[in-house]
Amino acid sequence: MGRADTVSHRDDHPPIARSELPGDTAALARYLIGKLVMRDLPEGLVSGRIVETEAYVIGDAAGHGFRGMTPRNRSLFLERGHAYVYVAYGISMMLNVSSEMEGIGTGVLIRALEPLEGIAIMRQNRGVERLRDLARGPGRLAAALRIDRSLDGLDLCRKGPLWLASDDFEPGEIWQGIRIGITRDADRPLRFFVRGSPFVSGPRSFNQ
Repeated sequence: MGRADTVSHRDDHPPIARSELPGDTAALARYLIGKLVMRDLPEGLVSGRIVETEAYVIGDAAGHGFRGMTPRNRSLFLERGHAYVYVAYGISMMLNVSSEMEGIGTGVLIRALEPLEGIAIMRQNRGVERLRDLARGPGRLAAALRIDRSLDGLDLCRKGPLWLASDDFEPGEIWQGIRIGITRDADRPLRFFVRGSPFVSGPRSFNQ
């Protein structure tokens, strides 16, 4: 896997073009494994490599768009490549990527990152030292990158405070399994992760 000096300059990693993003939610969830989340903060650039995602597809009872658009989830209905940020359990931010045509209401949850750049900033944001725990889980990664509701609806295919990038890294073996922490449509194999990565979230039984 990559290391902290893998990413050095923000200009080295332009945003992924929207045309490169698959138009199918599950395909996008798999495609994003190995890609970069770039966060521009006043203290410097912070980045991480995506090692785990979950897809919330059309007709998915676990998806926030299942019952239609609301003021809370409207960003989920934007064309693919936009940020949908919501608060879970009243405390944790969750970063999602809208995934299909405008008006559909599907998305990909970014579940875990391998920290690459700005690790000192991540540690300060999280208040922890252990590298493995900085962004292992969706709430942790949002805190590490200081992602909040002000970024909801942001175009992740344009450079700004937050964007998606690629450095042609090959993530290795990608496994697929059931999603974590849901009760509806819980048996659908719509979670994608890098096999063997210490930065993947969840109990060990979910990663085998």
